Amino acid sequence: MNRIERLVILGGGTAGWMTATALAKAFGPRLTIELLESEAIGTVGVGEATIPTIHWFNALIGLDEAEFVRATKATFKLGIEFVDWARPGDRYFHPFGRHGVELDAVPFHQHWLKARSDGFDRPLSAFSLATQLAAANRFARPADDPRSILSTLGYAYHFDASLYAQHLRGLAEAAGVRRREGRVNQVERAPDTGFVMALTIDRGERIEGDLFVDCSGFRALLIDGVMEAGFEDWSHWLPCDRAVAVPCTRVAETTPYTRSTLRPAGWQWRIPLQHRMGNGYVYASAFLSDDEAAATLLGGLDGEALGEPRLLRFRAGFRRETWRKNVVAIGLSSGFLEPLESTSIHLIQSGIAKLITLFPDRDCDPGLARQFNTLFGRDMDGIRDFLILHYHATHGHEAPLWRQARRMALPESLIDREAQYRRAGRLMLTSDELFREASWLAVLEGQGVRAEGCSPLADTLDPAANRRQLEQIEAVIARAAPTLPKHDDAIAAMIGGIAPVPG
Repeated sequence: MNRIERLVILGGGTAGWMTATALAKAFGPRLTIELLESEAIGTVGVGEATIPTIHWFNALIGLDEAEFVRATKATFKLGIEFVDWARPGDRYFHPFGRHGVELDAVPFHQHWLKARSDGFDRPLSAFSLATQLAAANRFARPADDPRSILSTLGYAYHFDASLYAQHLRGLAEAAGVRRREGRVNQVERAPDTGFVMALTIDRGERIEGDLFVDCSGFRALLIDGVMEAGFEDWSHWLPCDRAVAVPCTRVAETTPYTRSTLRPAGWQWRIPLQHRMGNGYVYASAFLSDDEAAATLLGGLDGEALGEPRLLRFRAGFRRETWRKNVVAIGLSSGFLEPLESTSIHLIQSGIAKLITLFPDRDCDPGLARQFNTLFGRDMDGIRDFLILHYHATHGHEAPLWRQARRMALPESLIDREAQYRRAGRLMLTSDELFREASWLAVLEGQGVRAEGCSPLADTLDPAANRRQLEQIEAVIARAAPTLPKHDDAIAAMIGGIAPVPG
């Protein structure tokens, strides 16, 4: 009879309502869930781009895809286009899904590397259906049949973050979650254990709980303000500490991908939605003023700005103890990694998944917290290295930020990974890493980190036969891409009605 019966979530927004919806779905009426938020406190969400792991969360809560796409003004996402990152004038695509197809015991990218060493000059992008579809503004969902080239696809979404939170709120409240309006005035703790017992809000109400989830954003009111969990600063590796964001009107058909364009003091995002375009400039304040950043952003929009630029301040890093005693931090309260690879939503659902799996009794066994913190730390460390790769592997950019990024000392884990890839094209990944072979391969090669050879196993391949296989795969992709729907037509077919139009 020691089960947790009352759970309190502090903070709404994307993190709070994702947590509320998922836990209500997972535990049903046996768990009473209250969410405290204040309309007077804004949320950080300025438009969200996601990665394919979001399908796990959607399946967990039983989300209807068409209803979700309609309600959040969502578009589909096949990957990210990186403009000017490797060097000025260059662009490459990080696709979701896989490159090529499984041929035998030799990984596909080793087939490609072996052919390249034998004089084959076709780019990696020619073997990615997602890349070819994105270039043509087309979209298709993956097929279940492994014999179909469509089975190599992966996809995610772009959506309006405020509309997403509203949509989830409706689902959560329908599942029994109670929303409380107000701001925390006092936190009551048990004198013997240090556990949080209750929150008193500005209206005088007292909200008791057995477990508290901190979704209060950068303020981290419980995990930092009460539990004093330390923060591990990663700004020496990821120096951008601010962003300005502004939506603009649509002026063209929506693209099924996010675009990231390198700028002198950071990078600019472009996220297409059905009703508008999301834009932002992530930058290092040591190298650029807020006014200059806003001017740069406004000068690089595709359409007319729909408001004044909004300024966000942050610091890269996280808390090694995201769960302490009976407080679990999810979302920005646990830490922050800039949205270069669209991982913010994933980290929210990663925390949710771990909390569901390790859900405690009232005594909050410290062993569960240690496991949670260990696993979440691995997630953060892996994503950190992936982001750092983009920053340090650039060429020809002489602005101070980029000279500094090329010279910075790297984590040993990233040094080892790059060395193994340069030597023989080995992608040294563990089974639980977020970014898989296709992602590391696209970014390593896209940023100019080239494999000098292939693995010994690839030496068993007959050069002529290997080349024929690659040419056949390229031909299949080239034939398939033009037959698939335009992106806006695919959205219209899903939600009903006509394709979105500019304006």
